[in-house]
Amino acid sequence: MKRLSARAVSALTNAALALVFCAVAAVCLFPAASAASELEEGIFRRGNSEKGVSLMINVYEGSEIVLKMLDVLDEYGAKATFFIGGCWADDNVDCVREIARRGQEIGSHGYFHLSHGSLDYDANVREIGTSMRLISLITGNPVSLFAPPSGDYGEETVRAADALGVKTVLWSRDTVDWRDADKNLCIRRATEGIKGGEFVLMHPKQHTLEALPAILEYLNKNGLVALSVGENLGLKST
Repeated sequence: MKRLSARAVSALTNAALALVFCAVAAVCLFPAASAASELEEGIFRRGNSEKGVSLMINVYEGSEIVLKMLDVLDEYGAKATFFIGGCWADDNVDCVREIARRGQEIGSHGYFHLSHGSLDYDANVREIGTSMRLISLITGNPVSLFAPPSGDYGEETVRAADALGVKTVLWSRDTVDWRDADKNLCIRRATEGIKGGEFVLMHPKQHTLEALPAILEYLNKNGLVALSVGENLGLKST
């Protein structure tokens, strides 16, 4: 057998080392993608309904606007899910009860609007669990959904929510109404190209309230229906 020259051996060795370096670099440079993929296994960003769209209304303020939103939802026979902060619920018991009385779904939005991704497991359990117990005490209904404030979560958040028996929910589209006080922009972001199963994030803002009838009319005209998140996920009958 012909022996390789020293130069050939060196070239093969360098090539092998280059492949190893590339493999290591890929792991080092893109760990976030791998971690995000693992975390996404416990997150729900859309539902199963072919025609149902869910409005996620995250609440830490605006009781008067919440009540007006309820009137609009009633007018259109629409359902939504209000993800409520525990500290807000504690100060607005009557409003929370009214949401439940009108047949709208209520989920947990934590207690103090903390960054759940930076909390350890026990702190996540306390934040989520305390809000769940308070909401259940006020409404008499169990809580089955949790939406992390600012969409911030980590592995311990998902584990804690699972242990408490609630599903962690994020959104498929965001109106960004907390930042952009523009009714027409809110309408466009909530409706443009929307499909069944989607979760639309919004907040109790005056311009969002003004946009709500147009959003619901768009859904109706395009063969879609506003369902609660629980209905969209198949946890409740429609």
